[in-house]
Amino acid sequence: MSQSSSPAVDSEFLQDLLKTLGLGVAVADPESWEIVFENARFFNWFGPDEEIDAGLNLRLPGFDSERATARLEKGRAYKFETESGEGARKVPIEVTLQRCDFGDNGLVLVECEDIGKRKEAEYMLDSHTRMVEKYTRDLKREKERAQKLLLNIMPKAVYEEMKDFGSVTPQRYESATVLMLDFVGFTEMAVSRDPGSIVSELNDIFSAFDRIVELFNCERMKTIGDAYMAVAGIPEESSDHAQSIARVALRMRRYLERRNTSHREAWLGRIGIHSGPVVGSIVGVQRYVYDIFGPGVNLASRMETLAEPMEIAITEQTHELIRDEFICSDRGVEEVKGFGEQHVFTLDGELEAR
Repeated sequence: MSQSSSPAVDSEFLQDLLKTLGLGVAVADPESWEIVFENARFFNWFGPDEEIDAGLNLRLPGFDSERATARLEKGRAYKFETESGEGARKVPIEVTLQRCDFGDNGLVLVECEDIGKRKEAEYMLDSHTRMVEKYTRDLKREKERAQKLLLNIMPKAVYEEMKDFGSVTPQRYESATVLMLDFVGFTEMAVSRDPGSIVSELNDIFSAFDRIVELFNCERMKTIGDAYMAVAGIPEESSDHAQSIARVALRMRRYLERRNTSHREAWLGRIGIHSGPVVGSIVGVQRYVYDIFGPGVNLASRMETLAEPMEIAITEQTHELIRDEFICSDRGVEEVKGFGEQHVFTLDGELEAR
């Protein structure tokens, strides 16, 4: 390497010190970018190919001389990343150029650092971060899916209690209204018709019922075959639980009437309603089900069996709560299994608001 016309480095000690560094180090003239000194590491990384006296601007891949000059003139360092070697043996290098004055000569110190381990660590950290983010997204999706499933089988307030405390305390509700519905002739229909078709129709009907129940802030408790059960007044108490269930029942019947006019097969529902105390609780260990129990539930079921097709049978207790807002007919006293004589009414419609 010729140094005849280049500025000289003042200290031999400094040269010896730079040669021993693990960094690639060079000193260059910023006017011509001629290299006046380089240690072995720099030479091994960026040695000249054909032109032995090639300057820094020719030996450093990615070096932008104009940008370097602009930054150095402002007293700032110029940094960029490049590579040394070929193919799989390429080494990522971080290059830093900064002014350094040796005597009266304004030279540029070039430091080159192997950042392979740093890049590997950054890659591993980035990979780990992406993996954690993916795991977090997957966990969030599973959590949302589990929440959606649980909300399909229990009221939201019950779900929140279970989530916070891990269990649900059985609770007695002094005043709630229960609705029971099933379809006339469903067993014969299920045997004589295509199973896929009848299940699809039943799913459509129950989905419509779910929307009606939700519209009036009631809770769909469960379906068993063709039976549909809803309740109002639990788990949050409501002063108008009987009115809410009455409106649900009327709209269920109206939906079936409209549906039957446009379908070949008529679905005729019977609905029973009763108002009174019930007990609500989670049952099951591995498969959770939120259910309600008590005589109030059984009496609503008995009303459903007393109802004629497309009729809504209600107990005297429900009638007392809704009679000022709804149109009801008196069916008289009937013998009800397990409950003796009960005064039964039918729910016919809703009075217009005054």
